[in-house]
Amino acid sequence: MSDPLIMQAMARLVPQGARVLDLGCGDGALLAYLQQHKGCSGYGVELDDTNVHACVQRGVNVIQLNLDEGLSLFGDQSFDVVLQIDTLQHLRNAETMLRETVRVGRLGIVAFPNFAHWFNRLSVLRGRMPVTKRLPYQWYDTPNIRVGTYADFGDLAHKNELRVLDAFGLQNGQEVRLCPNLMAGTAVYKLQRG
Repeated sequence: MSDPLIMQAMARLVPQGARVLDLGCGDGALLAYLQQHKGCSGYGVELDDTNVHACVQRGVNVIQLNLDEGLSLFGDQSFDVVLQIDTLQHLRNAETMLRETVRVGRLGIVAFPNFAHWFNRLSVLRGRMPVTKRLPYQWYDTPNIRVGTYADFGDLAHKNELRVLDAFGLQNGQEVRLCPNLMAGTAVYKLQRG
């Protein structure tokens, strides 16, 4: 996770000493932070060889796995918290992985770039795809296979009968609770099975 403000905001949502599964953990920075500052344990799941190596270098337990193949190796409620931070937009089976997140974890925390942020809307009105700190790629080289909004995700959670425990936006590391669909670059949802 490259943005330290988002990492700290996500860490605040994880209980002290929790057993954590971090899906699409990247270089393991968030899980290492949780281990060091919150006494957490657990695993990262990552596909990229370079990131897997970085996790090992950080002392993070990591499993190399393609998330599009599912989480069948984990039993129900195996973890206190399952994190899906900046992962959902890269998955082909996003809806299935969302249900797996709350199956494997007692609590799921999902965060992703909010395409409905006012700056993104303005870019599209000008006829251009947005390029921002949260969406740093050009339209032709982005690793994102989909874009979504804070409001869209709320509908998806409802459709899948997930219980939303908390939902808010993040902008520059600060929580946004007033009009997060418009005012936040990042959407954050805390979920459980319905």
